[in-house]
Amino acid sequence: MNHEEKHLKSSAFITDAVIGMADGLTVPFALAAGLSGAVNSNAIIITAGVAEIVAGSIAMGLGGYLAGKTEVEHYQSELKREYDEVERLPEKEKEEVREVFANYGISKQSQEIIVEELAKNKHQWVNFMMKFELGLEEPHPNRARNSAATIGISYIVGGLIPLTAYFFTPTPFEGLIVSAGLTTLCLFVFGYFKSKVTGQPPVQGAIKVTLIGIAAAGAAFLVAKAFGGII
Repeated sequence: MNHEEKHLKSSAFITDAVIGMADGLTVPFALAAGLSGAVNSNAIIITAGVAEIVAGSIAMGLGGYLAGKTEVEHYQSELKREYDEVERLPEKEKEEVREVFANYGISKQSQEIIVEELAKNKHQWVNFMMKFELGLEEPHPNRARNSAATIGISYIVGGLIPLTAYFFTPTPFEGLIVSAGLTTLCLFVFGYFKSKVTGQPPVQGAIKVTLIGIAAAGAAFLVAKAFGGII
């Protein structure tokens, strides 16, 4: 019998796409819903929505770029430190390797064999320490750029979904009804597949994501309606 193990790959890409899509679906939706309770023109909502999507995608993309850059820089800094410690304090580093294997229940005799074999190759030794002592995986060299692009594009795609309804309806209220239905459906589908990919209960995850989006839009609508009445 063939045994095939399915593991999640490209987790960085999936994480970035989820961040961008989740915010893209909820923030512009909440803004459009809020404006629907305060203005009488779809053109105003569309203009404000497009402006928010542009600004939001840039801000989110920049945040992803800086986070990715920091991740790469942190890894390189720790890598340099490990090479330095292997050169200056080899016995201390060997002891740390022994501790790693001791935690897995490996006998002392086996620990010594593994440590001495590992110490023969400085690069493999350092890579081992990075992964098992520090828990760091080497990030892709283009991590910052890829993260910025993925988050930014996902935000735009997600943001255009709730805004689309206002292009084809005559009034903000009608636009809100169509937008709410369309966005709720997309939030559910998005939450379902996000949970499925990440190994969570799909239906439960879909409901949670949908409720968060509805709550954000509902709060924005009520606040805008209240302030509109006061002003």
